[in-house]
Amino acid sequence: MEVAVHSSIAEIAAADWNRLTGSQYPFLKHQFLQLAEETRCVSPEQGWTPRHLSIGVDGRLRAAMPLYEKSHSWGEFVFDWAWANAYEQAGLSYYPKLVSAAPFTPAPSRRILLADPNDSEAANALIAAAVKLAVESDCSSVHFLFPTSDEIALFESAGLLVRKDCQFHWRNRGYSSFDDFLATFNASKRKKAKRDRRRAVENGIRFRHLKGGEIDDAEWTIIYELISRTFMRRGSLPYFNETFFRAVSRQLPENILVVLAEKDDEPVAAAVFFDSEDVLYGRYWGSNAHYDALHFETCYYQGIDYCIESGRQIFEPGTQGEHKISRGFSPETTWSAHWLAHPEFADAVSRYLDEEARHVDRYIDVVESRSPYKTVE
Repeated sequence: MEVAVHSSIAEIAAADWNRLTGSQYPFLKHQFLQLAEETRCVSPEQGWTPRHLSIGVDGRLRAAMPLYEKSHSWGEFVFDWAWANAYEQAGLSYYPKLVSAAPFTPAPSRRILLADPNDSEAANALIAAAVKLAVESDCSSVHFLFPTSDEIALFESAGLLVRKDCQFHWRNRGYSSFDDFLATFNASKRKKAKRDRRRAVENGIRFRHLKGGEIDDAEWTIIYELISRTFMRRGSLPYFNETFFRAVSRQLPENILVVLAEKDDEPVAAAVFFDSEDVLYGRYWGSNAHYDALHFETCYYQGIDYCIESGRQIFEPGTQGEHKISRGFSPETTWSAHWLAHPEFADAVSRYLDEEARHVDRYIDVVESRSPYKTVE
C-alpha cells in the first residue's frame, strides 16, 4: 500500500479530502487547512511544515492524515515541554517532531481519515507511514493530538503510548430554554448563574449572534482587535491572523459564529466560535475593558443559549478552566498518542503517563463532586 507525503493540503483535491472528514469537524475541512497555509499562519517560518499523508486507490482517496513537522510545541495544547527539556539535558534534539492535529485547535476529532470507517488496513498503514517518515526525517517523535476515543485502540495496537487528559464540555439534555437548563441546578448554583447573567444586563450590554456570512471586513477588524487583546496580555498575537478569519468566514460561513457584546451600540467584547451540525466549539475571546462576569456570559452562557435554540448537542468551550464546572460543564476525557524514537525516553515517558493517568482520574472525581446539578436520589 503506497502512502504519499504532501507538502501542502492543496496537493489533495478538496472534494476528496472533505468526503473523508465529513461535516462534523469544521477545522479539518480542506478549506480551513488550506486557508491556514495560504495565510502563512501554518508555514515553515511559523514552525509548522505540512507533511500530510494520503492513500489512493483507483483514483479515489482511500485514507488520509493531517500531519505537520514541528520545530516547537506552541499551539498544540498537549504539553510536552518537559519531554523536550529532558531531551535537551541529555544532549539530544527533541525538534523536529511530527504532529497530527488540527492546528491551534484543541478539539477532539479524527486523525485517521478513512473512506471506509472499518478500513483498519489503511489506518495501520497511515500510522506506520508517519513513524517511518519520522525516522527518515530524523524526527524525535510522532504525536497524535486530540484523536477520537475510538481511534485509541488503533494507536495502542500499533505500540504507541497513550496519554489521558480532560476538558469540560456541555451536553444538551433536550432543554427547551436556558431556564429549563438551570432548573437542573441546585438552588445555590442556579442563583449564582442567574446573578452572572444579570450583571451583563445591569452594565447595559446587549449581544448579537453573527454567522460568517453576516460579518464584513470592517467588523472583522473590530473583532480581531478585541480577541487580540487576550493574546497580547500573554505577550503574543493570535495564532490565526485577521486575513485568515476574513477568508474562512467567506469560505465556511455556516461554520463561523461570533457573539458580539455591545454597550451603547459600540462593541466591547467578542467571542469567536466554530459551529457544526451537532457541536459548537468555543475558540477565541477578548474585551476592551473589564466588565463583571462578561467573560462567562459571552463565552459560555451565550453559547449554551445558541445550542439550546439551534439544537446543538454538545458545546466544547476549549481547554482548561475549572470555573466552567459551576456553569454546567462536565469533565470529558481527552486523549493523545505518542511514538518516541529513543527507547529509554519512551520507557520513561510510559511510566510517567501511567502515573499521570491516575492523577487525571482522581482530578475528574474531585471536579465531578463540585457539579452544580441536583443530586439524583
